Amino acid sequence: MFEQSISAYSADKISDWVLRGGVALAFVLFGLDKFPSEPGAPWVGFFQQIGIGQWFRYFTGIVEVGGAVLVMIPFTARTGLAILAATMVVASCLHVLVIHQPANVLVTGGLSLLLIALWYKKR
Repeated sequence: MFEQSISAYSADKISDWVLRGGVALAFVLFGLDKFPSEPGAPWVGFFQQIGIGQWFRYFTGIVEVGGAVLVMIPFTARTGLAILAATMVVASCLHVLVIHQPANVLVTGGLSLLLIALWYKKR
């Protein structure tokens, strides 16, 4: 019985690391994708449509990479998940209210729900 509880604990710990690693990898890639500044880069055009300025693109990239790092540190994982979920909620609002592309909320909203579920699981 003791061995079963140890193996169950190990499996939970491994699945937690795999989930957090996947989230962190995705958001590091999403964040780093915001930094190229060539005129034809897709994020340059997107952030021009928002109208706040290109500084917001850099800020978003930093927040996404920073949130990913926090997710990988066990005692800051919930904070990182909350930051990334909030970022995706803001992205959803921008897609609907500013860019007028509500279909894109399927991606950002789905990521928000996933991040919130992971945050809740870590409670």
